[in-house]
Amino acid sequence: MPDHDYVPLMFQAQVGGRSQIQRLIPSQKADQQAYDWAQQWQQACDHKTVPQFEPHIQTRTYSFTWRMVTNSGQDAGVIRPVIGERGWAYFPGSSMKGAFLRACKQLYPANEVLFFCGGKGKDGELHPGVLRFHGGYPDNAEWLDDSLVDIVHPQEDWQTKNHGSHSAFIQISLHQPTFVFGISSTKTLRDEQWKSVWDVWQAALEQGIGSRVSAGYGQIATHSGNKLVSFSLLGEGQASKLIDGQGEFRPNLFKAALRGHTRRLFNGITDERTADRITKLLWGGIGKGEEATVGLLGVSFNAPNLELDEWRSPTQRSNTAPIYKTGVAILDVLLMKSDLTSEQQDELKQFTIRLMRFAMLLGGFGKSWRRVYHPRFLPQYERQLIGCHWQFTKRSYPLYIPFNESLTAITKFLDVFYDKGKEFSWLENIHAQGNLTPGIREAWHKGNVQVWGRVAEDEEDSLAIEWFHDPRFSIKQSELTGKMGRVGRLWHRMYPRFRKTQNSEGKTVWKPTAQYAELLTIFPNGLEDKQEQERAKNFLKFLDQETEFIRLW
Repeated sequence: MPDHDYVPLMFQAQVGGRSQIQRLIPSQKADQQAYDWAQQWQQACDHKTVPQFEPHIQTRTYSFTWRMVTNSGQDAGVIRPVIGERGWAYFPGSSMKGAFLRACKQLYPANEVLFFCGGKGKDGELHPGVLRFHGGYPDNAEWLDDSLVDIVHPQEDWQTKNHGSHSAFIQISLHQPTFVFGISSTKTLRDEQWKSVWDVWQAALEQGIGSRVSAGYGQIATHSGNKLVSFSLLGEGQASKLIDGQGEFRPNLFKAALRGHTRRLFNGITDERTADRITKLLWGGIGKGEEATVGLLGVSFNAPNLELDEWRSPTQRSNTAPIYKTGVAILDVLLMKSDLTSEQQDELKQFTIRLMRFAMLLGGFGKSWRRVYHPRFLPQYERQLIGCHWQFTKRSYPLYIPFNESLTAITKFLDVFYDKGKEFSWLENIHAQGNLTPGIREAWHKGNVQVWGRVAEDEEDSLAIEWFHDPRFSIKQSELTGKMGRVGRLWHRMYPRFRKTQNSEGKTVWKPTAQYAELLTIFPNGLEDKQEQERAKNFLKFLDQETEFIRLW
């Protein structure tokens, strides 16, 4: 055995042949070096003694709704937590002070900020603040038994461009931890002053702490000061899998979906470079040779009644998949910067609402979002698990588009969605273009996309769902419908119908019905194979001449 094999992976260099824990080798599944790294760390920690703060330090406990990570910066190319006392994961006091200072500046005048945090005074001299930030530790040892190996898998280019690529890498993060944070003061503070201190820290936590906060990491359940808009949702579908095959509902799927639709919209309005710039300004990002951009928007998702289970094919027992049911949940879209005018905030809020209504109208969120949830709409299909289904819940019923038999309200909404996008110019100058950038598969432009629809009487009345599986139809496993490892060009959605009525008191109420708008969104352009072009052409002719579907956009 080589000498370096006796050295824990944590202390080996991140180079080939040593400790490359960020590297994901798909063929090895759970046999990744990162699992050995995490196991060595967890086993070496003190399991019996939880780190405690000294008696003079005030503490508060907070729970995180999903994963939380602080990038130690100690290993090149690897995002992994800072390690503190007794080997425990640790949120550094310096990071805590930085988050506190940002929140304090938004809530209190300069003299209060100077008193609490220190800084340069009016006299030009540096003055120490009274507060000392001692960081935070998990409040129990449960995290030592959890899976710490996390995955980051950017797919935006692969999802929206003809020749995009995607690859995943590993990071180390804590799953739904509860942390105890400590703060002390060099001077005796009154009770109301301590209340102000913890109110500021609460505000700091509401903005997210650690890394990747705009994607849902490091978020607590409550958001008051930085919440732009909230949506009440209910969803079911196929959950993501971690590298070891364990199922996990991953709230970063909401940012991925909304960011992707943002890019689709602006790719249909302006040139690729401007669309890329707007997307990064809104949602953040980094490109080759560029500095990271902190976006204006982030997300936080809280599903207290989330259930995970396993789906198993009745006919192929070895074919299994993790599934989720969220229960009634709240998606908060957060404002990550505080320097916008009230008019800009309102325009950003209206843009986000339109974007969310668009996402809910034509698709879903997460794995297989382009297809309807087969256990609900085609329960007799048992070969594999396909699709997802999302609904607004009562608080967000007014966001549904009330449509009649002609579905003209959906056409009107899609027109407004596109036209308002062209007016969204305070963020970046938008120059509308007539010709689309080549290679952008899902640009939202009338010359590139078609939306077809019909009214289905109930969840058993989907016409199109059979077409994806019946070999008599030419679109099965075509480039339109896609297949394993290849993104399709057709979205299928069963959109619930709600009626907007007045109750006896004259108030507006929304009543659910059994009906749906069955919608097909098709991107037929850019097919390189002549046979595929002919299949797409024939399918569109079939929709127009032989079905109940009508073209809406």
